[in-house]
Amino acid sequence: MPVLDKIVACNWRNITLQELEFSPNLNCLCGGNGEGKTNLLDAVYYLSMTKSAFGSSDKYNFAHGSQSFELSGTYTMHEGRTSRFGIKAVSGEEKKVTHDGKQYTKISEHIGILPIVMVSPGDTSLVSDSSEERRRFSNAVLSQIDREFLSDMQRYAKLLQTRNVILKGEADDSIIDTIDTRLAEWGSRIYQKRLAFAQAIEPRVSKFYEMLSGGRETVGIRYRSDLQNAPLYDLLKDNLAKDRMLGFTGCGIQRDDLVFTMDGEPIRKVGSQGQQKSFLISLKFAQYEIMKERYGFAPMLLLDDLFDKLDFDRTRNLLEMVASSDFGQIFITDTDKSRLERIISGITQESTFYKAEGGVFTRQ
Repeated sequence: MPVLDKIVACNWRNITLQELEFSPNLNCLCGGNGEGKTNLLDAVYYLSMTKSAFGSSDKYNFAHGSQSFELSGTYTMHEGRTSRFGIKAVSGEEKKVTHDGKQYTKISEHIGILPIVMVSPGDTSLVSDSSEERRRFSNAVLSQIDREFLSDMQRYAKLLQTRNVILKGEADDSIIDTIDTRLAEWGSRIYQKRLAFAQAIEPRVSKFYEMLSGGRETVGIRYRSDLQNAPLYDLLKDNLAKDRMLGFTGCGIQRDDLVFTMDGEPIRKVGSQGQQKSFLISLKFAQYEIMKERYGFAPMLLLDDLFDKLDFDRTRNLLEMVASSDFGQIFITDTDKSRLERIISGITQESTFYKAEGGVFTRQ
């Protein structure tokens, strides 16, 4: 499995220039809020996914006063070989992603090479925000484990944009029909893979949630899609007149959603903050398990501010899960240094410990 040995971050948010080496097992970052712990974790995530875990534009990743940033990571890959991956973003220019000095033809070719899962306070958007956040989550998972899915998503999005432009004009129905045929082909494949993903992840989420909560509540996931009502091609035809009037496509996989429930009710309405956080952690651990099964090795796991809003029992259960031999390289942050030290001593002797202060990381 890929292990991050060293990272170099230059002009990345509040990190001016840092070169840090890591343990193949557990890596701990402590420090106050706003000191750079999450920024470093997101740099690790960015090296895997070529985008922030928080969906922000690259302009927000530039250090204050800078118009560019660079990230590079040295990894131990399969069979012990070493590879270096780099990303450089300059304002107004196309982002460059390289592998051992060679630039990818398409950035999407990099996705899935360095599998990763991140658990962070920002995950609350999966419960509280719009369906777009939940689609982004399922797309991110499926894109890492299925290259064809990513390709279908890119083609579908581009053609959907074309259809929406055409709907505002006077295009002949035959042109739209050609577009609809392709949209239906790609959309159907995306729908089937999202459906299979939802069916695969639900029992895993239930399992991890029970481990965290002691079985006090029952959680579930339902996949909701227009394609559950009819094939996409038929839906597009039936709604064409309405789409022309609205000037955009009102049906399709771009409206899909995952419905998260607790005891049969929407978790965003009935779940406490602790229950929602336990659900989200369970969701990400379920993602981790699916990816591990698909790859045959453990993805990198980033745990940001994990212990906030969890009671003692849930925290203890979580630590037992983290300490399991099923996990590979882990990065974990906390504002409480003594708590992190207690966690380390109970998990492994092979670890690194950094203190973050103003974007500078000091090894302890």
